Amino acid sequence: MTATQQFTKGLRIVAKDIAQGFFEITHNGFALLGLTVMFAIITLTARPEIRQAGEIQLMGWLQNRHVVTTGIATEPDAVERATAANPQALPKQQAAVAFWLSKKYSVAPEPLSALVAEAYEIGQRTKLDPTLILAIMAIESGFNPFAQSHVGAQGLMQVMTKVHSDKYEGFGGKLAAFDPVSNLRVGVKVLQECIARAGSVEGGLKYYVGAANLEDDGGYTAKVMAEHARLQSIAAGKPLPLMAPPATSIPVKLPAPETAQPASTENVARLANS
Repeated sequence: MTATQQFTKGLRIVAKDIAQGFFEITHNGFALLGLTVMFAIITLTARPEIRQAGEIQLMGWLQNRHVVTTGIATEPDAVERATAANPQALPKQQAAVAFWLSKKYSVAPEPLSALVAEAYEIGQRTKLDPTLILAIMAIESGFNPFAQSHVGAQGLMQVMTKVHSDKYEGFGGKLAAFDPVSNLRVGVKVLQECIARAGSVEGGLKYYVGAANLEDDGGYTAKVMAEHARLQSIAAGKPLPLMAPPATSIPVKLPAPETAQPASTENVARLANS
């Protein structure tokens, strides 16, 4: 065998050894990677808290990358803060009321559905007709949760926040007046006190608007009762034509005459809490 042949044979042996070594290293590497992956899967299955922590970290990284790329922060849990519900998921009676109010007041049916469901639930607990609660919201604010009158009545039910600040303590403070559900619940509490003091729904409405000792409440009680009757008909399955909402969605809280004591909302609150 010539020197050239020997050199060539040696190169082949070296190349074969290198190839075999590379194969073994690669094979062992894949085997090690497979074992690592399998161990990770077993660990994540057995320890869900580790998996959850990993998912949170991954989502945080993806969100940070999205903010860097677009300049807009995302918040996947934001939907949980939304006051909204699927109207199709409501009972037929409540869905009919929600859709009718949505068309009349030009408000999306989803947030109205959440308010209708809440009104029916709290109405059952407080023995108040839910359509009365909804009628008050309609006349008071036109379903604007951020409405405010010139005398400080705020939110859906136009509650005098400063007067009834104690009622918001259970909801985290006065700013809860602009949370639709919190405002609704506090407004119902105020309405309960007004009706109990007056002895009737109509009388309670006069207290609610601050006109208990006045002969004329500006037509407020009549407007609420008329809307109440319409909503009762809708809930009963009787179709009604849509009517334009009141010219002003926030009624004026009438001031009390100097000789009258409980004519204003402020006076009612003092007497109710005494």
